[in-house]
Amino acid sequence: MSGYPPTLRGRSRGGGLDALARDLVAVLDEVGAHTGVIYLLAPEGQVLEVAVMKGIPRDFVRPWERMSLSTPMPVTDAIRERRLVWVGGEEEMARSYPGAALAMPYEFALAALPLSGETTVYGGLYVLWSGSHPSSLAPAEREALLTVTASMGKELEEADKAGYRVRPGIEPRTLHAPRLGPAEALEAVAARLPEGLCALDADGRITFVTPRGAELIGEQIWRMLGSPLWTVVPWLSDPVYEDRHRAALISQQPTSFVALRPPDRWLSFELYPTISGITMRVTPAVVEQEAGPAPLPDVGPATPTRVGTLYHVLHLAGALTEAVGVQDVVDLVAGQIVPAFGADAMALLAVEDGRLSVVGDRGYPPHVRERYDRLPLTSPILGTRALATGAPGFFGSREELERIRPAAVAPDDGMAAWAFLPLTASRRLVGACILAFARPHRFTVEERAVLISLGGLIAQALERARLYDAKLGLAHALQENLLPHALPALPGLTAAARYLPGTEGMDIGGDFYDLIRLDENSAAAVVGDVQGHNVTAAALMGQVRTAVRAYATAGADPGEVLSRTNHLLVDLDPGLFASCVYVHFDLRRHRACLARAGHPQPLLRDPGGGVRPLEVPGGLLLGIDHEAEYPHMEISLPPGAVLALYTDGLVETPGADIEDAQADLGDELARTGDRPLEEIADALIRYARHISHRNDDIALLLLRPVLEDG
Repeated sequence: MSGYPPTLRGRSRGGGLDALARDLVAVLDEVGAHTGVIYLLAPEGQVLEVAVMKGIPRDFVRPWERMSLSTPMPVTDAIRERRLVWVGGEEEMARSYPGAALAMPYEFALAALPLSGETTVYGGLYVLWSGSHPSSLAPAEREALLTVTASMGKELEEADKAGYRVRPGIEPRTLHAPRLGPAEALEAVAARLPEGLCALDADGRITFVTPRGAELIGEQIWRMLGSPLWTVVPWLSDPVYEDRHRAALISQQPTSFVALRPPDRWLSFELYPTISGITMRVTPAVVEQEAGPAPLPDVGPATPTRVGTLYHVLHLAGALTEAVGVQDVVDLVAGQIVPAFGADAMALLAVEDGRLSVVGDRGYPPHVRERYDRLPLTSPILGTRALATGAPGFFGSREELERIRPAAVAPDDGMAAWAFLPLTASRRLVGACILAFARPHRFTVEERAVLISLGGLIAQALERARLYDAKLGLAHALQENLLPHALPALPGLTAAARYLPGTEGMDIGGDFYDLIRLDENSAAAVVGDVQGHNVTAAALMGQVRTAVRAYATAGADPGEVLSRTNHLLVDLDPGLFASCVYVHFDLRRHRACLARAGHPQPLLRDPGGGVRPLEVPGGLLLGIDHEAEYPHMEISLPPGAVLALYTDGLVETPGADIEDAQADLGDELARTGDRPLEEIADALIRYARHISHRNDDIALLLLRPVLEDG
């Protein structure tokens, strides 16, 4: 593209990929690691591509050969945060990067570092050690890694400043260990052994096999040499067996498996890895069976699914299960699936009333979105055929499209290849996913199978997400209508309120507040919290707030208001409980009367700046016991004082002591209490926002008596 700087693909003033390859070999030797991979950032800075790799087959890293910078992986964290990321073992990998651990459930240690200059990050590097490596990184190893990556970053920056930005080649550069031919002496010794021996290189190709090994496996030596074991021996083309090979290479630890050589001979395979390959010992095995297996019907040859493909689907499926709303699904498809397959654009379409609706797209110009949005399903435009027939379509070039579908209208999107995936969930068409490529693209059988599988997963995720968004919209509308739109203006009393939804779940809940004018000299305030974070909780919140307002305006004292509201909830028996604090204000005498039902203690800041919790006698939560009593207490509330009523979301966080949190909140109120109430409310909410994983929502009501003019 004309807007990008010239790129280097192995030839440059500084060496380009050649220099990176030399540095990778050097650092692996220095720190004793067996595998290393260098990623470089695309010019737009959001997609990583493998540039150079050593010690691991390309098929192993194919799911992450191109990936978004937002993908949760050690190397992306290292780049985004510009720091060394260390993963000391399998458990730490599963804890910190569960998606990656699902695809690589092996014992190994890993370090990831950014490749950056003074101002620009150009990519990242990760290296792997065997499973026997200590769980912590040695100081010498850390120093070596930091030194080499700093040097690599400087070289990349110098090339960039010279106008030659280093970019990956069309294919990742793979550095192979020297392949050693069979030695006659070793061959003679091995031939005398009763067991068979095979040597596999890092890609799984057979480089040596003894006559006894070939005899046990049942193949000719000449057919085996140079071919992957899993392809030359059909009965070993099972992902379970290939997984043991992957486990040995990644963990650098011995492993084994037992396999049945048809029709009835069991063999044991023991794998002993080094960085140059694997030595495999083959021996007869005795397997006890209670009853012989039933003969299997001859269904003809089958094409096995590669284990790398299975891991790819598992990894992306795990990510799709974490998508909550429609935008999450769009971001996931655009951020992980599109880079993984090398696509340049995507569109996610939903079916609504016989028409298409574009719910999200990336890489397309606006006119393409406008053309597909609200398009009838009967339209001849190509993407609608996947919806009309339910059959996927793969077109590697515009010529192939015109040959296969001459009557279809080709997309006017400037792309050269397309994959059209119908999205079907619960036997119902819910939409379509379009992946587009700027250059002609050959869709392999394996790639088509993966995309079709992902289409089903995307469909389920999209259906869940649309249902979630619909429920969320309904709940927000309900809650918005149940909370006060504005607080009443009362003579002698100023007020400010805030509501903040939780950071998890549906972002709705049962927290509420209200300020009620009773007469010229009195008012009431209430803050409450109904159990739950769903539509039911929001609806019950509306009932509680209405009941409190009705009993308050009828002239009941605070204890009686809560008692009558409790009776109502017990009679309704909604299966939910509510906490509440209710305050009656005598604005002429500057007095307040409070009652509490299982609710956090209010905070009072006196005009001099001192803050204390009010020890209001408490009763049971509302809705538990019909006979519960709610005593009240009376306090002086002089002009300039601030009374803070709030729900527990403001002070409760997992693992934190609530009394300490209330003390911290009191300190914040003391510090900001001389300001206008709106500013105090903002300050207290900012105090809550610093908690990144707040499970509960927050209601806050601040009240300050003031002297009336005149």
